[in-house]
Amino acid sequence: MDPQHLSALLRERARLHPHSTALTHDRRTITYAELLAGSLRAAGALREAGVGPGARVACLDKDSERVYELLFACAHLGAVWVGLNWRLTARELRFVIADSGARCLFAGAEFWDKAREASHELPGLDRLVVLRGAADGASYDEWCASSAPIDAFVDSDREQPAVQLYTSGTTGNPKGVLLAHRSFFAVIDALRGASDTWIGWNERDVVLQCIPSFHIGGLWWAMVALQHGARLVVLPAFSGWQVLEAIERERVTKACLVPAMIQTCLEEPGCARTDFSSLGHLVYGGSPIPEPLLRRAMATFGCAFAQIYGLTETGNTAVCLRPADHAGARAELVKAAGRPYPLVRIEIVDRDGRALPARAIGEIRIHSPANMLGYWNQPAATAATLRDGWVHTGDAGYLDEEGYVYVCDRVKDMIISAGENIYPAEIESVLAAHPALLEVAVIGVPHARWGEEVKAIAVLREGAAASARELLAFARGKLADFKLPRSVEFVERLPRTPSGKLKKAELRAPYWAGRERQVN
Repeated sequence: MDPQHLSALLRERARLHPHSTALTHDRRTITYAELLAGSLRAAGALREAGVGPGARVACLDKDSERVYELLFACAHLGAVWVGLNWRLTARELRFVIADSGARCLFAGAEFWDKAREASHELPGLDRLVVLRGAADGASYDEWCASSAPIDAFVDSDREQPAVQLYTSGTTGNPKGVLLAHRSFFAVIDALRGASDTWIGWNERDVVLQCIPSFHIGGLWWAMVALQHGARLVVLPAFSGWQVLEAIERERVTKACLVPAMIQTCLEEPGCARTDFSSLGHLVYGGSPIPEPLLRRAMATFGCAFAQIYGLTETGNTAVCLRPADHAGARAELVKAAGRPYPLVRIEIVDRDGRALPARAIGEIRIHSPANMLGYWNQPAATAATLRDGWVHTGDAGYLDEEGYVYVCDRVKDMIISAGENIYPAEIESVLAAHPALLEVAVIGVPHARWGEEVKAIAVLREGAAASARELLAFARGKLADFKLPRSVEFVERLPRTPSGKLKKAELRAPYWAGRERQVN
């Protein structure tokens, strides 16, 4: 099977394996034939509402079979599915909905009041439908029943926009990343004939989905599972104990978690009693993982591990650290993000765009067949990020002699102290290994002589104690002197965006207030 369009993907899967389970949600199952039938009914209703090629349809709900029905319904019509982050406030959502130009908004009952407030009197928004649950609006079932299913499809162009996902960022308004249908097939195409690069999928796989589909990591993971005819076990939201329970009850074979999720699972009281014998692969990514946490996870889960690295702008993963790179003589490679997939190119460039040699730190840029079409209605931002087919990631890193990618930090997060470039992630990785610390962030603060000095902001584990002097002694010898924090502050929690990204700008703000430059 070689579909190049999401609509064709589902139709072909339903033809080949109509009675195989596509989704399990809330202990209910839906087959590939049922998923297709539901998506055709939804597409008929969307068409009656005036939705056609290029129209935007927004979705505000936790993942369920209806979220995926709606996604495929949009694909059948050539419309664009807009995934909304349900953690956002009504004010934040209003900007995203207005920016997207959505014709229809589907919201779960849990978010109905927020959806109504966010969409009130927005021009161009014609429909507000209750996707799941009971609320005082048109229900999804009634809405779908009012129209006949479609029997013609707009599915001939893999360059056609498929989804629009909004990056949360840490400053400014979110940007809508526009991904074509090809973005969901490019990596699979690239891996044909290179099975040792990835983890091996088949129709018998049971795949855990607990990263929300409004994130590229969650959506991409779900689409790869469905491409292979696997069964997707959908958790509406992440919970450590629910992940452990689902792995054991559903006999999950593959899971994808971000490091914070892994840590939460490991700290669940029932983790040690969980049966992980079905689990073949655990894929992780989304943020740096401290090596002690990774080693503990590998010992606990007892399965193969693979790391992925990419951005929303690159259609998710562009780089993979294979299971073979996590063990044996090559175990030191866990400090790397991995190597690029076939057909993906990685370069490290300086500020003038010149390619740098091995082990020289610069900005990571990615040339991939999965790269975004651009930012919706933002030509200047698109031109700044997507240049000659290369996505400039804003991440600082280097390549080693074997082509492994090492991610050091965000380019804009670099500290320059006394002329030395310092990457906070390196310091954070060292400090995170201290047993008393739950999490830590490192920032640059003003220094009259050096320009900036290094400051650590730390959160202690419950019941643990540590002093600034103890933490600095712990880091000394592991880091060059110029990288050592000059001060440590203890706080109850670190600020994060709704998508979980650390808000370093907020941490820096008190120290840089009133200054023309926010870094030196």
